[in-house]
Amino acid sequence: MQELKPPNGIPIHLYVENLEQGAREQAELCAQLPHAFHHLALMPDSHQGYAMPVGGVMALKGAVMPNAVGVDIGCGMVAARTSILLQEVRGDLEKAAREVLYRIPVGFEWRKQPQEGETLDRIQAKGKSKRQLKERLPIAAERADEARYQLGTLGGGNHFIEFQTDDDGWLWVMLHSGSRNIGLQIANHYHNIAKHYCADQGLGLPRDYAFLPLELPEAGRYLAEMQWAMDFAMENRLRMLDDVFDVMRDVFGKPVKETLQVRTHHNYAAWEEHFGEMVLVHRKGAVRAAEGQLVTIPGSMGTASYIGCGKGFLDSYQSCSHGAGRLLGRKQAKKSISAADFQKQLKDVIVVTPKMNSIIDEAPAAYKNIEDVMRLQRDMVDVAFRLRPLVVVKG
Repeated sequence: MQELKPPNGIPIHLYVENLEQGAREQAELCAQLPHAFHHLALMPDSHQGYAMPVGGVMALKGAVMPNAVGVDIGCGMVAARTSILLQEVRGDLEKAAREVLYRIPVGFEWRKQPQEGETLDRIQAKGKSKRQLKERLPIAAERADEARYQLGTLGGGNHFIEFQTDDDGWLWVMLHSGSRNIGLQIANHYHNIAKHYCADQGLGLPRDYAFLPLELPEAGRYLAEMQWAMDFAMENRLRMLDDVFDVMRDVFGKPVKETLQVRTHHNYAAWEEHFGEMVLVHRKGAVRAAEGQLVTIPGSMGTASYIGCGKGFLDSYQSCSHGAGRLLGRKQAKKSISAADFQKQLKDVIVVTPKMNSIIDEAPAAYKNIEDVMRLQRDMVDVAFRLRPLVVVKG
């Protein structure tokens, strides 16, 4: 661990090698926030993001910062081990992936019919209840109709559905997605409120680093809407996982059961006790890895992913990386990686996507080495399963 001590700020504990200058500058600005607590921790996959670096873990005492959660609130993973051995279905995996792409909308596509769901039921109300709902969850209530068409959809960017196998030959499904457009709208709404508050107080903060003191009612509403978006994102992933299992049963022509499931959020804030204080821990592209807790740590389309077992490492706020982390920005990746290079990096991994050229920025070379990331976080997490990619569905 390397420690940085920015002027007028809390220390920054680095568990990342060769941190880019932009990410370092972002971390230093976070460390100087008036409510920043104890120290800021950067996970081994950290890189420059928007405001706080991706892979950052920051505790605030008395405030919440929407941009330290991120715009895709509740983005995360679910991984499931199946009752099927790879050798039984190897020849049908690509067919299954193409059927998944047919059944699950990806990229900017939505469902053609409105969906039903527990989180959606929470934001449906009439009369007096609807007025109360709009006071408590105004953005979720406003976007309720839209959300009904987005439940069970994958999105684009770094979101994926992947068939994998472990060292014992069992078939796994790993899925990465978030809260879709409604999480983005919640994030932007409360960040704008935070900007106006900080400007009115004359705090002199860069606008991307605006926060809301917890005594403000808007802070409470943000936390309530953030939690709703987290629940929606998880229900979104579980809905898609059910669809994938249905596809496997149809394509493989046999029963397929789930023998283990691992759920992980990596864009959220949560109340936790650290260093003797109850604080609001913001994890942006980082996951909670309490002692004994299983977590997902994906690599890239051409490299291994891991299921880790948390060690409750105190200095990282009981956190670890959420994946390999980007090495190249998206524009840089598209300029420097050719289609031929992309195919070579994939080796024998099959990618199923509507348009291959549009996902070159997701090539393995655009990401850090997952083995280096795992080495750097040995104090945070143990390896429970190593998963090798077989077929990937991308938006």
